[in-house]
Amino acid sequence: MAENPAEMSPLEMKVARQIEYYFGDHNLPRDKFLKEQLQLDDGWVTLELMLKFNRLKCLTTDTSVIVASLQKSKTGLLEISEDKTKVRRSPNKPLPEMNDEYRDTLKHKSVYIKGFPLETTLDEIQEWLNGKGTVENIQMRRNLQRQFKGSVFLCFDTEEASKQFLERSDIKSFKDNEMLVLSREDYHAKKTEERKQYKAETKAKAKQDNEQLQKHAEEKEMGLLLDEKTGCLLKFSGELQDVSREDFHELFSGHGKIKWVDFTRGAKEGTLLFDGNAKEAFDKAKEANGGELKVKDSSVTWEVLEGEEEKETMKMIIEAQQESFNRSKGKGGRGRGGGRGRGGRRGRGGRDRGGIQFKGKKTKFESDEDEAPEVKKRELEDADGPAAKVPKTENGS
Repeated sequence: MAENPAEMSPLEMKVARQIEYYFGDHNLPRDKFLKEQLQLDDGWVTLELMLKFNRLKCLTTDTSVIVASLQKSKTGLLEISEDKTKVRRSPNKPLPEMNDEYRDTLKHKSVYIKGFPLETTLDEIQEWLNGKGTVENIQMRRNLQRQFKGSVFLCFDTEEASKQFLERSDIKSFKDNEMLVLSREDYHAKKTEERKQYKAETKAKAKQDNEQLQKHAEEKEMGLLLDEKTGCLLKFSGELQDVSREDFHELFSGHGKIKWVDFTRGAKEGTLLFDGNAKEAFDKAKEANGGELKVKDSSVTWEVLEGEEEKETMKMIIEAQQESFNRSKGKGGRGRGGGRGRGGRRGRGGRDRGGIQFKGKKTKFESDEDEAPEVKKRELEDADGPAAKVPKTENGS
């Protein structure tokens, strides 16, 4: 674009820059109307028609100003007809072929700048860029509502010009705003890294939220279970050196269904969880054994738990079953239904393969069929990435 402040007035610079933009490498290939006009008269377009372009018309309506501006421009991009009524792109400067090589060159000539106030105009940006290199195109980046986002892409006439611009010390601020200035390559590398980080953070947060939801559901269901499951715990103690969990199942067989045996071989005490009333099961087994309930001829003290002790014991058993359930899931569900107790040995739940089942849908002890609900993935919206397709606007505005 025209940049020769020593010979051109500010108005002439703006006029030449605007017309050269219309015929430039960035606008002309996508300007359907202008391309159609070029086919009518060997590439010539009347100045009368050019003055119908809004941005040029806002600068001047005098064709003599246009002629003087283009005559003073040193770019050589445009030529004026002999009668000074028409203008066209010079045949010596054909449009480049839009191939991968050209796109790569374009990328290396481009610079990203962020930090402009949202009310900044194209004229203000152009004025700030005066004397800082020959800029072929200014793309003011906008959101879906067509509002300026405060960032632009600049395309210089050469790669060297873009490198020199990046090294300048007077581009670090604009109206007291600190500016972020990057090559287009560095910008895309930065956005790629930000997307990766955002994706990782989103995934981690979704996992955390999912775990928190599951935890709350389990706590709620555990609370309901603790409220509903009462009178089903039977505590025992005594000399139990040679006693196993299977012995308790045999002792109460036919008298009450044991859901969980909280006992480790060699311990002196433990707890039985019944699927029903513990006292009734104990009374039946005691009566069937002549009024004294022993385990392998060892005297045992029995106690039906109540109140806070019952709740705390029940809570520990539920947590042990949940741990066993999770462990069996991790091993492909090979563990027995009763799970592992706190003693760490397989089959702590005895012969019963039922285990406790919560009434809710999110946590089960009998089956691993229901997985935690999958958190809906949220698509990453790149608030600062280039728009997919932006309608052509005059001189990048």
